[in-house]
Amino acid sequence: MTKIKWVRYPKPNPQAKFRLFCLPYAGSGAAIFRTWPTMLPPEIELGFILLPGREGRFQEAPIRECNALVQPLAEALLPELNKPFVIFGHSMGAVVGFELARLLRQRYGLTPRHLFMSARNAPQLRDLRPHLHGLPVSEFLMQMRQRYDGIPEAIWENKELLDLFLPTLRADLTLIEQYRYTPAPPLACPVTVFGSPHDPNTTPEALAAWREQTQGEFQLHLIEGSHFFLNEQPQLLLQYMADGLTI
Repeated sequence: MTKIKWVRYPKPNPQAKFRLFCLPYAGSGAAIFRTWPTMLPPEIELGFILLPGREGRFQEAPIRECNALVQPLAEALLPELNKPFVIFGHSMGAVVGFELARLLRQRYGLTPRHLFMSARNAPQLRDLRPHLHGLPVSEFLMQMRQRYDGIPEAIWENKELLDLFLPTLRADLTLIEQYRYTPAPPLACPVTVFGSPHDPNTTPEALAAWREQTQGEFQLHLIEGSHFFLNEQPQLLLQYMADGLTI
């Protein structure tokens, strides 16, 4: 079983009230959260996951199946869950974060203080769009660009970077597109969902359907921007998250 390394950034803060663990979108990694510590209040200690197949772990094969990722991730994080913890996930990260929260409850009796899900329709709703992960390389890249339009130009224009990036992106899309929701009782923690009214991959109604996944408080915030609004308006997103932790 693959061991998932995680990195807390910046240095550990013993006075923090919460640990916030962040899970990235497909094809990305912990680097997308690198500016967040400067925008978070001191009560929140930021931790983000360094997944196989990216950043310092390019030598390891990316994981293509949600359960195969969530189980070792839960084991890796378990020693760090000795204070109230919070999970944030964007797009693919929302799927992984949701299943992580359910596994921690089932196996260890642990529940996040809050679950923040971003840019992903509720898990019980099937995505009926054509799958992309099995397409030939040129068509896969074209369809990815049309659907998400978030891959940096520097990668498109550099064949070596693209060759390095492609296996992880395809693996992440496989994880997302082959994910199947299994019914289970709603979580006890509050759930806050973020989305953009301009994201073609979600709808406000499908985002609001996350309400079914919690017995606690539920909030939905729509933020202007593209599918990658977390990169475009991080301060607003983090302010909503900090406010949510006062519920």
